[in-house]
Amino acid sequence: MLNDILQEAKQEIKFGYLKKKHPFRYPSLASLTKDFPNQRTVVLRDTTTDFELIFYTDERSNKIEDFIHNPNASVLFYHPKKLLQIKVMGKMKIVTSGKVYEEYWSKIQGKSRKDFITEKAPGTQLKNPDDVEFLDDKHHFCLLKLVPTEIEYLQLKRPHHIRALFSANDNWEGKFLNP
Repeated sequence: MLNDILQEAKQEIKFGYLKKKHPFRYPSLASLTKDFPNQRTVVLRDTTTDFELIFYTDERSNKIEDFIHNPNASVLFYHPKKLLQIKVMGKMKIVTSGKVYEEYWSKIQGKSRKDFITEKAPGTQLKNPDDVEFLDDKHHFCLLKLVPTEIEYLQLKRPHHIRALFSANDNWEGKFLNP
C-alpha cells in the first residue's frame, strides 16, 4: 500500500505540469531568509527521471539569494477536490549554464521570454506598472531543481485520513504517520 501511495504522489505531481488546469501546477515554494520562511507561488515546469522538480525564475530574484545561503526548500501541493496535500522537501540546485539549462531556455517561447529579460530585477520599485523596460540581448533565466529528500502525503478522507512519509535516507521506503 505504501508503494502505491508514493507512486500516486509522484503521478499527481507530474500531472501538475502535464495538465494545464491541474491544481498541482501552481504549488507554494518555501525558502528560508535570515529571519523568516519565505513563500511564493511558482509554476511547476517538469520533473526529471530522478524526480527532481523543475522551476524557472529570474536569477536576480530574492529566492536565489535565499537558496545560496540555505539550499533547504519545501514545495507544497494541494488538490482541493481530492483533499490531497503533498509536501516535497529537499535541497535546491541553482542552474545558470550548461546543456540542461540551454535545453530548458530553448523551450520558452515568445512572450514568455519577457519574464526573464526585464532591465530591473524582480521586486524593484516602479512608479507605474507600465514602466517595465526590457533588454534586447541579455536574459536572466535561471533553472531551479529541487532534489527531494522527503515526500509527505496527506489524504483527508473518512473514516480515516491517510498520512505517510517517504525518505531518501530510507531508500524511499514509506511509513504511516498519525494524521
